[in-house]
Amino acid sequence: MVLIEIPKEYGYVIISGVASIFLTTYLSFQVGSARRKAGVPYPNLYASKEEAEKDRNKLVFNCYQRAHQSTFEHYPQFLLTLMIGGLKHPVLSAVSGGIWVLGRLVFAWGYQTGDPAKRTRGTFAYIGSIVLLGTTISTAVSLLTQ
Repeated sequence: MVLIEIPKEYGYVIISGVASIFLTTYLSFQVGSARRKAGVPYPNLYASKEEAEKDRNKLVFNCYQRAHQSTFEHYPQFLLTLMIGGLKHPVLSAVSGGIWVLGRLVFAWGYQTGDPAKRTRGTFAYIGSIVLLGTTISTAVSLLTQ
C-alpha cells in the first residue's frame, strides 16, 4: 500500500479547480443569454444551419453553445490531470490549471464573436493541458517506482 502525503500547497490546486467551476458557470450563463436573444427554444441544442444563415443572432448563439460544449469536452481530462498531477507538483499544476482556465475563457470570447476562426486566440490553453499531462505522468511514475 502506498500512502501519499498531500502537501499544503495542494490548496492552490483546489483553487485552480474552483476557478474552473466559475468558468463553466460563466459560460453556462452566457449560453442562456445568447439563447434568449436568438429565440432558440429548448430542447434544441443549436439553431439549424438554415436559421443561422438567415439570422446573425442564431449564428452567434451556435458559437456560444459550441464554445461551452467544447470546454466540457476537455473538462474531464483537465480535472483528472489537475488533481493527480497536483499531488506531486501542486504549484506547477495549479499554475497550469490557471493557464487552462484563462485559455478556455479567451477561446470562448473569440468564438462568441460569431467568427469561429477567432477561437484560436485561446489555444494557449493547450500549454496548461500538456504540462498537466506531464505532472500526472510524473506522479504515476513516482508511485510505481517507490
